Amino acid sequence: MRAAGSYLKKHTEALVKAVGVEAACDATGKSKATIGRYYSDHDEHADRFMPVDAVAQLEAVAGFPHVTQALAELSGAHIDFDARRPNDMSTGGVNSDVIALSQRFAMLMAEYQQSITDGLITVTEAKRLLRETSQLQQVLVDMKLHLEDESGR
Repeated sequence: MRAAGSYLKKHTEALVKAVGVEAACDATGKSKATIGRYYSDHDEHADRFMPVDAVAQLEAVAGFPHVTQALAELSGAHIDFDARRPNDMSTGGVNSDVIALSQRFAMLMAEYQQSITDGLITVTEAKRLLRETSQLQQVLVDMKLHLEDESGR
């Protein structure tokens, strides 16, 4: 088995164990045998990986993106885990998103104003602006998800 495949299987196993096998079966609608095959290191299961929708379901239950983190690491990317669970569709809605968007934009502008007062944006200031921009982007993603949900997409 390739190193990347083995790495993904180990993280899949960590995800399943974080949730519990029974809960993983309930969340995904898969059997124990099927769930087990997704992280089995036996040659006959080397090409079987958990489908992305099942990963998303389990990561939502687990509270940590085990497999997503592994995928990011394998591609050389870096992700920051946001414990506030912003893509939770059970609360808020488009109206709440518009308010959050306005507030986040105001925070970004305040940070920009503070950073540019001396005519130079330092590395530290740029990092703060980047953090605020990422938060603004997350609000837009939440808003997009709510709009898609409301439009029946």
